[in-house]
Amino acid sequence: MRKILHIDMDAFYASVEQRDDPALRGKPVVVGGSAPRGVVCAASYEARKYGVRSAMPGVTARRLCPQAIFVAPDFARYRAVSRQIREIFLAHTDLVEPLSLDEAYLDVTAPRIASSSATATAQAIRAQIFETTGLTASAGIAPNKFLAKIASDWNKPNGQYVIKPAQVEAFLTPLKVGRIPGVGKVAERKLAELGVATVGDLRRFTLDELQLRFGRFGAALYRRARGIDERPVQPDQQVQSISAEDTFEVDLPLAELGPAIARMADKAWRATGKTARIGHTVVLKLKTAQFRILTRSFTPEAPPSSLAQFTAIALALRDRVDLPVDTRYRLVGVGLAGFREREEMAVQGALFGGDRPAGGHEASGA
Repeated sequence: MRKILHIDMDAFYASVEQRDDPALRGKPVVVGGSAPRGVVCAASYEARKYGVRSAMPGVTARRLCPQAIFVAPDFARYRAVSRQIREIFLAHTDLVEPLSLDEAYLDVTAPRIASSSATATAQAIRAQIFETTGLTASAGIAPNKFLAKIASDWNKPNGQYVIKPAQVEAFLTPLKVGRIPGVGKVAERKLAELGVATVGDLRRFTLDELQLRFGRFGAALYRRARGIDERPVQPDQQVQSISAEDTFEVDLPLAELGPAIARMADKAWRATGKTARIGHTVVLKLKTAQFRILTRSFTPEAPPSSLAQFTAIALALRDRVDLPVDTRYRLVGVGLAGFREREEMAVQGALFGGDRPAGGHEASGA
């Protein structure tokens, strides 16, 4: 039986800004742009009281909270703090799986520092994070990653929650299905049409029934409804790709996918700020109404250097889809792949300088 922690920093970017600027403490802080095309990267808990959330358009955040203080993100500073936190994790266990700058899974089944329990280890880690950085973190303690991630959100901010093996079924049964990672608004609505509102309701369906209705995701739903997650904590995982996708309420023609592609590009681009590596290949993913999946990709000679460039490439990839004009699409995704270390990219730039030919490499799949 594993003992898994999910440690999640509380409003990380906004908390770093409030820590470093006393004038921001206790005030609604929004990290991100308030310009017409700006997006919220993070919001302090004071701003969240007004309904401000990450990934929200900046103009919406301004409307919800007119007194909000907008701050431009400083990812170099956030990465430096993240490295401090990572060192604390590694003092307790070698099995650390970073998910982003502000969260990670830890396997503390056999901790490096003697501890009476996984709960005590989580408390010690959170105390050390506060002592070292002045920031608070929340933790979930459970027998697997799926449950630990849900638990870390249970007593936020600056809290922790334990799900013991004997408590798994009782904990999950009344839980809203929307709390299951991966169940978005569209999936939640489709489950509601089947009379499924809670995990207990979901448990009534067999594996075959869920797979018939939801494909591979149905198998995941079946396992999650029973608290099953056998994935180990995988340390030192390097980012290979980052993407964002959206399933539409109504299937759309290719010509109307532009706004959705731009939204997903924006979401994926912001996510790249949480990694120290650089993505090189732009990928567009489409799923037809008949569930056929297509991908189109392009690798420019130099990695996309701005959201505008990234979005332009993603939109251009749409022109390489050659299905009949009346084809309808139910999902769009945009991502970056081919990640490399920043140091590697710097060396390549020094080697090739400005003599590299313009253009790039295209690929496609279906």
